[in-house]
Amino acid sequence: MEISLDKVATFVLFVIMARLSCMILNWVWLRPKYLERCLREQGLVGNSYRLFFGDTKDCSMMKKQACSKPIELFDDIVPRVLPFEHHTLKHYGKNSFSWLGPRPRVNIMSPEQIKDVFTKMGDFQKPKPNPLSRLLTMGLITYEGEKWAKHRKIINPAFHLEKLKVIYYISYLFKSMWNQ
Repeated sequence: MEISLDKVATFVLFVIMARLSCMILNWVWLRPKYLERCLREQGLVGNSYRLFFGDTKDCSMMKKQACSKPIELFDDIVPRVLPFEHHTLKHYGKNSFSWLGPRPRVNIMSPEQIKDVFTKMGDFQKPKPNPLSRLLTMGLITYEGEKWAKHRKIINPAFHLEKLKVIYYISYLFKSMWNQ
């Protein structure tokens, strides 16, 4: 029995395509739906997952709407600066979630839960940025673990109260010189 090279190549290609389609289906639909069910079981509420984009279309639409309206001096600034987050907080409460593509973003406002997140830094990891933003914005915000601790030690002396007072004084002098 002779197996032709064409049949083997077709079979290998079929296996690769099947595996790739399963991975895409898992990434785009199955995993987000599973995460949504887990979040709802934990008592969080939010929009249902929508294929590919999640809530990004709503977020950009609300941002455009908010920027198109004029704002008065004493108006609340939160609906203007963070319209989607304000909408989510108003409709779903303090413990909610929203979707950034196929990834859920959990919003917590309870002091106890926030304390848990900050005390268990190893358990709650920062989301991985895409390669372009990682290239453009490397810094203390994106670092984790030992690298974060090292850079935090380097940067910490700049934020002592005495140095901040000097910065305030310098800005006051600069402002008075500018006005003259």
